Amino acid sequence: MTGARVALVFDVNETLLDLAELDGPFERAFGDAAVRTQWFQQLLQNALVSTVTDAYADFGALGRAALEMVAARRGRQLSEEETNLILGTIRRLPPHPEVREALGRLRAAGLRLATLTNSTEAVARAQLEHANLESAFERVLSADSVRRLKPAPEPYRMAAAELGVDVGGLCLVAAHSWDVAGALRAGCRAAFVARHGAVLDPLAPAPDVVGRDLTETARGLIDAFGA
Repeated sequence: MTGARVALVFDVNETLLDLAELDGPFERAFGDAAVRTQWFQQLLQNALVSTVTDAYADFGALGRAALEMVAARRGRQLSEEETNLILGTIRRLPPHPEVREALGRLRAAGLRLATLTNSTEAVARAQLEHANLESAFERVLSADSVRRLKPAPEPYRMAAAELGVDVGGLCLVAAHSWDVAGALRAGCRAAFVARHGAVLDPLAPAPDVVGRDLTETARGLIDAFGA
């Protein structure tokens, strides 16, 4: 499959942007930066429950609810200022160090690039603009537009339709095994960015490409799909 026939869609949070920027606000609010990881896992759990039970809520609302749950679990009630600091920082995350160069190499290889995120389009655009990445992508796509969050099949199918490719011509690039599994089971291709020692689900189909960071993943994508 040549680059002209495949479109790459990138997850945004953790795949492109570094959530470690949230450690400071979580440290100030909870006295423990590690609560950031607990919150993100709670957010993903809430998102999956919302999707499975057909009770849609956008990713921002789910993130706020997850923060309330984590605070309650630790016997805390966050002030509005603490909550807004944490949730506002999500729009100001830096890219991982290798991301800009890796995206440039993919574009130079003739590959089409877009994003596909569970965040709303407004949040995703704010994130990409702050990270100076928006110009790398031809489209900024959000699962919010179909009111079904990844890893449900509808967001991946929507992305394929919006980019004018068959589902099999869409390749998701993500740092989350659940996202990769969702794309593959929807009929897409996928590449896994194994950040921080992340591992794949052994019960899910294997992705086309695996890399330790986006540089290594990009090399595999160019070998597989480059023009």
